[in-house]
Amino acid sequence: MDSRRLSWVLAVISLVCHVCTVRAGDIVHGDDTAPKKPGCANDFVLVKIQTWVDGIENDEFVGVGARFGTTIVSKEKNANQTLLKLSDPLDCCTTPKNKVAGDVLMVERGNCKFTTKTNAAEAAGASAVLIINNQKELYKMVCEKDETDLDIKIPAVMLPQDAGVSLEKMLKNSSSVSVQLYSPRRPIVDIAEVFLWLMAVGTILCASYWSAWSAREAAIEQDKLLKDAADEIPSAGAMGNTGVVDINTTSAVLFVIIASCFLVVLYKLMSVWFLDLLVVLFCIGGVEGLQTCLVALLSRWFKRTAESYVKVPFFGAVSFLTLAVSPLCIAFAVLWAVYRDDSFAWIGQDILGIALIITVLQIVHVPNLKVGTVLLSCAFLYDIFWVFISTKFFSESVMIVVARGDKSGEDGIPMLLKIPRIFDPWGGYSIIGFGDILLPGLLIAFSLRYDWLANKSIRAGYFLWAMIAYGLGLLITYVALNLMDGHGQPALLYIVPFTLGTFLTLGRKRGDLKVLWTRGEPERPCPHIHLRHCDESQEEK
Repeated sequence: MDSRRLSWVLAVISLVCHVCTVRAGDIVHGDDTAPKKPGCANDFVLVKIQTWVDGIENDEFVGVGARFGTTIVSKEKNANQTLLKLSDPLDCCTTPKNKVAGDVLMVERGNCKFTTKTNAAEAAGASAVLIINNQKELYKMVCEKDETDLDIKIPAVMLPQDAGVSLEKMLKNSSSVSVQLYSPRRPIVDIAEVFLWLMAVGTILCASYWSAWSAREAAIEQDKLLKDAADEIPSAGAMGNTGVVDINTTSAVLFVIIASCFLVVLYKLMSVWFLDLLVVLFCIGGVEGLQTCLVALLSRWFKRTAESYVKVPFFGAVSFLTLAVSPLCIAFAVLWAVYRDDSFAWIGQDILGIALIITVLQIVHVPNLKVGTVLLSCAFLYDIFWVFISTKFFSESVMIVVARGDKSGEDGIPMLLKIPRIFDPWGGYSIIGFGDILLPGLLIAFSLRYDWLANKSIRAGYFLWAMIAYGLGLLITYVALNLMDGHGQPALLYIVPFTLGTFLTLGRKRGDLKVLWTRGEPERPCPHIHLRHCDESQEEK
């Protein structure tokens, strides 16, 4: 496939997921559909249940605390190790027959209210109750509107069905099982978010300078060709194909419409096989991106190898340097695909992802501010609709479900940069979608190309301020993510107003807005079409 076409396709796929999604433990929040009232006012929090079998530490399970009952301690050192017993009867809708004084009681969901079970367990002397769900998912335990018996003095925790099966096996196959319940709090800021911010900003920085450098080299080459052909204006073919794809307003709108359609397809068809297909597409794009970046970098030292070509079937003329680098890139992508579920796989995913983003920003260009405004405005509306408004039509946020891979049983689609949350007791990853880097990056790369062609200093140009605006927008996204207790946040909701707003304001203030909006490049001293006349007038002077 042609590299330009491939980059365009992968850019659309990258747009599908560009929300800073929820972190591990996204169930930690309030619920407006289950309003609080006296005795039933707890926030929903994730709870760790560490087990010991015959005194030996065993598996750890994760549940969710109920709206009612006492709160669970947050520090592990303050949590008591307590014996676990199975309720008799299992549903615990009446006072258990077995002795459970001070123990944690495990009961099954069903046949009566959650509060009835918890009151019965408390009456039997239990110190806490673990309610096993009849499904694999966690369920939020709330109070019904007419309930009044809510003076509950023990905590209640819901566990998924598979955790209940494991605990029941432990109880039947051993003499004693102990548990420890605690709900550790997340750090306000994790170092992973700092590194992710640096990765995003650094990726746009590298891609912008590469794009601007290539544009300047192309402009110099073009001027040279025009000087050498004063008597005959060269055709577009004589100028050479720069391999750049310019977006127009129509394609900018279609870009977002196609991404929306693809997002719905992902949402409806999300499964293991479909995720594997995305992995293959990501590997193809990653190989193309990594190869392009490495060849561009190594050609500085191996210029002769980079300029020597050989014909390859189906691919045409390929440089020897590309032939040498390609197998390494393919092997790297294959290794990542094979070991993508391992704890260290995020490193390979980030390398392939960054290389892909840089390559797309090098090939796909925004020609002027008008196109950039249309593209980012459409993406802004796309973000808001699929994160927030889609819940009205699909009963859940389509963007967040796709990003997390909820329906596939996997960790989500690979079009993300991610870093493990090192100091978070719940683990998980801080992530950012490709679109949150790629879409603003198109406008920022355009700003640097304009600055260089206009010979503007770094302070008098637009690039520095666009980069600062992007960095601030991304920073506010993570602040909002923390303030919203891990809820998924549409990053472009903050990035677009900062980046695009800064660009438009500066352009208007400096009087460059008309040129930026239409031409997208500064006026040249001698328009190419009048080159002969310009030369003659200069000679007369």
